[in-house]
Amino acid sequence: RKLFFDTHALVRLLEDNGFTTQQSEVIVSALMKIMNANLDMIYKDMVTKVQQEIALQQVMSHIGGVKKDMIILEKSEFSALRSENEKIKLELQQIKKQVMDEITKVRADNKLNLNLEKSRVKELVSFAYFLLETYKDRHAQQDRALTQTDRKIDTEVADLKTMLESHKLDNIKYLAGSVFTCLTVALGFYRLWM
Repeated sequence: RKLFFDTHALVRLLEDNGFTTQQSEVIVSALMKIMNANLDMIYKDMVTKVQQEIALQQVMSHIGGVKKDMIILEKSEFSALRSENEKIKLELQQIKKQVMDEITKVRADNKLNLNLEKSRVKELVSFAYFLLETYKDRHAQQDRALTQTDRKIDTEVADLKTMLESHKLDNIKYLAGSVFTCLTVALGFYRLWM
């Protein structure tokens, strides 16, 4: 069977749009199964060219047989043969009309089936685009949520850095006060001893 689209290109397109390789292959495999099943249904109702040629050859061989019979019976039963020939012509015309009606019916059925398949494929494609858009929207929402979380984390880190700097300054003040107190006490003892 011939495929009317490039399956590898479709897999790559789905992968480029966020599907995994396995998901892409499953989607393409499902599309191929649907197309093959629909083609099987279409082929089941179709008359092949070979079958049509066989029917035509049968009709032609029947005509050839009638011609032979006409040559044999021409001398003795020409008038009866002529009436029989007319009957055969009418039958052939009826058969031809029936064959044409059947061909027309098959063509109409095939056109209807093809149109139905086209609409089904369009629905599948639109559904695939819908899924793709939904996936993109969810991905965008997740990106926004991650961005907001990053901003909150950055704000908390900045607040913690500010508190750390404030505590550093307080510790430096207390350390400087303690050093000056120790120096003052040491100078006081030094003065007392001297």
